[in-house]
Amino acid sequence: MAQNKYQTYQENAVNTASGGELTLMLYNGCIKFIKQAMKDMNEKRFEAKNTNIQKAQNIIQELMVTLDPSYEISSQLLPLYDYMQFQLKEGNVKNEVAPLEEVLGLVTEFRDTWKEVILKTRQKQYAQGASV
Repeated sequence: MAQNKYQTYQENAVNTASGGELTLMLYNGCIKFIKQAMKDMNEKRFEAKNTNIQKAQNIIQELMVTLDPSYEISSQLLPLYDYMQFQLKEGNVKNEVAPLEEVLGLVTEFRDTWKEVILKTRQKQYAQGASV
């Protein structure tokens, strides 16, 4: 019963989130799956490791697909996302943690930056709303 309530909460959170919040959720999910894959690798649970790396790859693929080419930053992010995909594949195939750690660092940095952007945007919106 509690699991159903949590799942409903998660679905509502996704359905009501803004585009920026959805991107933040994707970054957080990617971080979670990479960390779990690293744990699985250390515990020699290779099937679970593979599944979690594939989930992280799917999230990065979604981030790549949803990049808006009208923004200059998109042309800078695309090769980085591509590199992350490659590193995840390498870590998966070779059972090496180092490539996963590198991607984890990049995704965490992107997530933290994105979080700052959302906060600054909200502050600006609230400031404009208060002055109207």
